[in-house]
Amino acid sequence: MTARESAQEGTAHPSSHGEAAMSIGQLASASDVQAVTIRYYEKQGLLSPTRRAANGYREYGSTQLRRLTFIRRCRRLGFSLDDIRALLGLADQQALPCHQIDARIEAQLAEVQQRQRDLAAMEEELQRLTHCCAGGVIAQCRIVERLSAVAETEE
Repeated sequence: MTARESAQEGTAHPSSHGEAAMSIGQLASASDVQAVTIRYYEKQGLLSPTRRAANGYREYGSTQLRRLTFIRRCRRLGFSLDDIRALLGLADQQALPCHQIDARIEAQLAEVQQRQRDLAAMEEELQRLTHCCAGGVIAQCRIVERLSAVAETEE
């Protein structure tokens, strides 16, 4: 049985709170986040272990697994650590209306859409450049010439 399976099935050793305690390796496996990244998130104040075992090792529970899953998914959506910290702060205040979270999601969507437009423009330019080459020598390369040309409109 893998660490992920044992962590998900709760076969990790129980904590003093009665919930299955996971080691950092088990948490890493269950969350699909590397242990070094978990430690980094701890240093950044995004995640903390449930407690330390008698041997000094960190112990984690289902709360940390859910929080780490939230962080991982936010990172995949392109949120910065500061944005994630703010989202976690909002998520921890369950009684608040969700308009602040909605606004952050909409802002991230707008940023992603802008990046898509920028990437489309870069793709167009790269396609134009690929059609410039006649297959000669670099000294006569139209791609190098176009990339080196100083345009008066460029900043």
